[in-house]
Amino acid sequence: MATNLACLEDYPPPRGLAHDARSAPYNARIAAALGYIVEHYQEQPSLETMAEVAGLSPFHFQRIFKRWAGISPKRFLQYVTLAHAKRLLVRDASVLDAALDTGLSGPSRLHDLFVACDALTPGEFKALGERLVIRWGLHDGPLGRVLVGTTERGVCWLSFVVQSDGDAIAALEREWAGASLVRDQVATEPYVERAFEMNLQIGEPLPLLLKGTNFQIKVWEALLRVPFGQLVSYKAIAEAIGQPSAVRAVGRAIGANNVAWLIPCHRIILSTGLIHNYRWGTHQKRLLTTFEAALTKAEAGDEAIERTFPLRAEFDRRF
Repeated sequence: MATNLACLEDYPPPRGLAHDARSAPYNARIAAALGYIVEHYQEQPSLETMAEVAGLSPFHFQRIFKRWAGISPKRFLQYVTLAHAKRLLVRDASVLDAALDTGLSGPSRLHDLFVACDALTPGEFKALGERLVIRWGLHDGPLGRVLVGTTERGVCWLSFVVQSDGDAIAALEREWAGASLVRDQVATEPYVERAFEMNLQIGEPLPLLLKGTNFQIKVWEALLRVPFGQLVSYKAIAEAIGQPSAVRAVGRAIGANNVAWLIPCHRIILSTGLIHNYRWGTHQKRLLTTFEAALTKAEAGDEAIERTFPLRAEFDRRF
């Protein structure tokens, strides 16, 4: 099917990038192409069209995309389908327990970073006040532009920029009102690199600082047990934490997650398979779930990709 090139103006090639940035493992070019693919998958855009959206030649786009994602653009396109979400839905909460058990020792779990989570209650945050220094920065990642905030205790904020940089910054300021916020692109860049580098080797855990109630922390811990590339329902999460009747409360806790991608709230959907209600937009959620599904299929044998990203989560506090 022919692609409507008039749509390309909605995905302009990034401007002002240094030449070296074209081969970076994460950048706005890949993000623009991924966004276009997810929106126009029914048109089956050609490699040339995807490359044009990224502002690269087809040869360079193919090479950069596959070097970062480990899968070709064409293979990724094959799994961009709304029906795929329903097929991946895990309906039984016991699967989460099995995923946790296998993930702690499995040699080939895809991506899911080794994270060490520290928790901060609202009361503790209020007591710290301005003594809590948050260094933040805006960066172009391969799955979209992000704002990341870090403290001495770990990453406390990761959001996708949906509308404007100003709106993203305002959200950070509202959530962490009272703390000292300092813009520091240099300090935050390594965290973004690590969060979105698909070929990262396991090393020291990436520290996260989560601010929430005991119930919220329990829900976020359950999210870490959902395997990369799979989706579960809100009900399954409620059952997994031992509160099957608290589906609505679970939904609110998931919506309050401040650390996108690393705490994978995008893997939770309705029992019907419908993708909706994502803090950073339905389009972004569809992009993340589709991307993970494609790589999971690739790992299963489509392109015989070898990966070693165990699913692990360590909590310094128990609730």
